[in-house]
Amino acid sequence: MVEAMSHDDPARTPSELTVEVQGLRLALRAWGPEDGRPVLALHGWLDNASTFDLLAPRLAGLRILALDFPGHGRSEHRHHPSYAFLDYVADVIGVAEALGWSRFTLLGHSLGAGVAAMVAGAIPERIERLIAIEGIAPLTDAPELAPQRLRDAVTAELAHRPTPRHLADLEAAAQLRSRSSGLPLESARVLVGRSLVPDGDGVRWSFDPRLRLASRLRLTDAHVEAFLAAIACPTLLVRARSGWPFDPEKQGRLLARIRDLRIVDLDGGHHVHLESPAPVAAAVDDFLRRAIEE
Repeated sequence: MVEAMSHDDPARTPSELTVEVQGLRLALRAWGPEDGRPVLALHGWLDNASTFDLLAPRLAGLRILALDFPGHGRSEHRHHPSYAFLDYVADVIGVAEALGWSRFTLLGHSLGAGVAAMVAGAIPERIERLIAIEGIAPLTDAPELAPQRLRDAVTAELAHRPTPRHLADLEAAAQLRSRSSGLPLESARVLVGRSLVPDGDGVRWSFDPRLRLASRLRLTDAHVEAFLAAIACPTLLVRARSGWPFDPEKQGRLLARIRDLRIVDLDGGHHVHLESPAPVAAAVDDFLRRAIEE
């Protein structure tokens, strides 16, 4: 089921949709004409669909739906205590089913980029293009670390007693997010509003505090390489020169598994699409145009 919440000028002003996937009500932010080329956009950890507020309006001819992952933004929280990475992959495929999209493009940032890559590997026949910003794969572990990781994660879950944090207003939340993550204050203001709910005379975070708990299990490098090797569509990786640090040797090994890959390096930090949306939009537009021409 897809429910439209509001409609404004789709070229610039986003509208709101909700879908139900396996008993969870998930929120989406929509830009562009309904007959535009379908793009499902996926945000990073503890972010939300507004991470694409400055980028999406710059991409013409596309129907961009940005998902709030479960536990994030305006989507419902999971009913079970753990947020497993592969559950996000299932969420995305479920959203595509609910929307009736048989073929679509994926656009992901950070966590969302890793999820997008795994979706593209799992259902390659349905993905037209893959665009990854500051990420291309999930965090991995060596197999021998799995028992201790599971032990530590379950122990933390059982001991978890979250205390909601009261904040004065959106500006206070934006300043906190900017200080804790290094995100420029202007970008933080765009992002945090969708992650707040009223709380007395102020606000509090709406995201599920269980998102901060450690994963019960991580994929191995071999798992991730298999998913990347299964990607059949043209892929664009946008990296920020001052972005999230990565191991060049490991990333090189992973990227070598993707058969049709283009890499663009841009000035900016981890949220480069929020800090400098124009050059990111230009890179994405050029990638999509060239992929069509080829």
